[in-house]
Amino acid sequence: MKRGGIGRALARVPYLEILRLPGALGFSLAGFFGRMPMSMFALGTVLLVAAVTGRYGVAGLVAAAGSVGYAGCAPLAARLADRLGQDRVLGPQAAVFGTATLGFVAAAQARAPLWVLLITGTLAGATMPSLGPMVRSRWGTLLSGSARLHTAFSLESVADEMIFVIGPALVTLLATDVHPAAGVTAAMLLCVTGTAAFAAQRRTQPPPAGHPRRPPPAAGLPPATGLPPAGLSAPGLPAGLPGRPARARMPARGLVTLVPVYWFIGSMFVSIDLSTVAFASAHGHKSLAGLWLGLYALSSAVGGLWYGTRSWRTPLGSRFATTLTCTVAGVATFWLVPGLTVLAAVMLVAGLAISPTLIAGYGLVAEQAPAGRGTEGMTWLSSAISVGAATGSPIAGHLIDALGARWGYVFAAGCGGAAVLTCLAGLRRLRTRRAGDDGADSADVPPAAPRAAPGRVIPSSPDRRAVRSDHESGRVPRRAGG
Repeated sequence: MKRGGIGRALARVPYLEILRLPGALGFSLAGFFGRMPMSMFALGTVLLVAAVTGRYGVAGLVAAAGSVGYAGCAPLAARLADRLGQDRVLGPQAAVFGTATLGFVAAAQARAPLWVLLITGTLAGATMPSLGPMVRSRWGTLLSGSARLHTAFSLESVADEMIFVIGPALVTLLATDVHPAAGVTAAMLLCVTGTAAFAAQRRTQPPPAGHPRRPPPAAGLPPATGLPPAGLSAPGLPAGLPGRPARARMPARGLVTLVPVYWFIGSMFVSIDLSTVAFASAHGHKSLAGLWLGLYALSSAVGGLWYGTRSWRTPLGSRFATTLTCTVAGVATFWLVPGLTVLAAVMLVAGLAISPTLIAGYGLVAEQAPAGRGTEGMTWLSSAISVGAATGSPIAGHLIDALGARWGYVFAAGCGGAAVLTCLAGLRRLRTRRAGDDGADSADVPPAAPRAAPGRVIPSSPDRRAVRSDHESGRVPRRAGG
């Protein structure tokens, strides 16, 4: 193939298409480094506290306190970011997080009492910026009305998986070979630096709630087909799900289903981690546990990359339920494997559906959340996973200590099964208005005349074909906040 042909072929790669948009590569890269602590901070806390106290139980308690602090405060910070702008929230938050982390490290090094470690650890976790939802919120703003939005969410989920491959290995190396506090300190420096770089890129951040929307910069990308995107809703109502007031109690009705589902998913994942370490130890190869978990994450990244290159007509809610079921079906086989080699093979296959599940979940919230609450909505999901991990860890640990690694895998499968049942019970709440979700998803929503965006006149006819025709041309207003 000639050089020009190769260049044209690469230009059509969906991931390269979206990264060429103005500012996209910059905020995605800054977000990657800024959220490295999500795979480093809790483990670094365990390694630091265990090194100075010699007690892993105390270390796990302090780490759990930090996770609960993060889960409780992250949605509040996200709501402020939606209201005031990401840059006005992230700068002070990163500064407080850096200071709180240094205080926690100093307290641990001074062998302070447990209550001091719990307070400083909780404060550090509570103030840690949650950049994952904010990055996705920027993509939602940049690609509103484009079929490439799920490609962007796929890219970020793959980045998350890479973070969980790189982060634990890096923090363990620093804490064991350099200094016990080096892992936590490195996580803090990556977070503060990445957050500062991310917040400085104001041009791509979603406009604060109530501010007029800017013209969509994603011209040239394929539009979503079918019904109009969120942002064209009934007169007098916010963008997102019709009929919901602007300051609804929850940013999206699907969160009533998704939050408990993600809670169970968090418990499932942490149980898999602990059980894999115990399983490898029982087979005399504890050092392989990290490699096996890395393969599991790598498999998830491969699944996410493939998912993001596809154009989907299946409703988002159905996709989420299907991929979640596939993920759990794979986990349900872990307790049966006879040895480490078979476990690695099963994990490589079972991990393929993880990223597509998480991508669909974030996509559901992005589609349902009204303008100005997208970041808050997606942060609820990451918080639910953190709480699930914090609550599932001691239960799984007790089962492993008492009955062995296989029962830890059984508990993981049970958590996964509970997630599937919860999802199916609340599937109706996972309906959206978006075209890629098929028209059937909006059958329970009465037709309404679209609302005109600034500088644009929309026919008042209720005939949706007129709206669909204009939408397919790519001339659609942009929805703030994801």
